[in-house]
Amino acid sequence: MKHNEIEKSKVYIIAEIIDYLSNSVVSKTILKKTTCSINAMSFDVGKTWMEKISPFDAFVQIIEGRAEIVIDDASFFLEKGETIIIPAHKPNLLRANERFKMILTVIKSGYE
Repeated sequence: MKHNEIEKSKVYIIAEIIDYLSNSVVSKTILKKTTCSINAMSFDVGKTWMEKISPFDAFVQIIEGRAEIVIDDASFFLEKGETIIIPAHKPNLLRANERFKMILTVIKSGYE
């Protein structure tokens, strides 16, 4: 396995590939390529992924709980099964008002 990716050709229950850690944000690599990365992440209640600006679009899918995602000062509250695309070059942050898990897919192509 490269980059500590999860094992290929194996069936997973997506919400079970990552656990919560008290007072932490946890990230696990699912797949990492030059043009794309997919990570499972868990956020304990009260944790925030600090504001940043990425040069790439990011696809976020909530797989457990409820998340607050702020994009360019607008708050979005997503629940299990909901998704949002964070546009490239927009300030954004993620906030856990309660515990949640998500899949983060960052697309690094198409910007040539």
